[in-house]
Amino acid sequence: QVPLVASGGGSVQAGGSLRLSCAASTYTLCSYGSSWYRQAPGKDREFVSTILGDGTTSAADSVKGRFTISQDNDQNTVYLQMNSLKPEDTAMYYCLVKRQLGYSCLAIWGQGTQVTVSS
Repeated sequence: QVPLVASGGGSVQAGGSLRLSCAASTYTLCSYGSSWYRQAPGKDREFVSTILGDGTTSAADSVKGRFTISQDNDQNTVYLQMNSLKPEDTAMYYCLVKRQLGYSCLAIWGQGTQVTVSS
């Protein structure tokens, strides 16, 4: 059983929506610190959005107002709702979750899921 599975990617036209999921099957997530990153071909991996310690969220300027990160602690799953997608959102998307280990949180990268937006 894969401990961290990312899903929900696919191909959509500009203006469409996708919801990415990142599910931890064998451990509990800390309630904050989960994030999404993305990497387009030939570019560095870049920050997309994160859940802060007070429960609020932060997002890159390029996705503000279009992408929303959330976490279901009962399901140990992190989501990224992506609306009004643009061709420049095309990338491999990666989740970064915080695994609860006693009083600590250990960062773990999930596998990527491809998002392709056509004009």
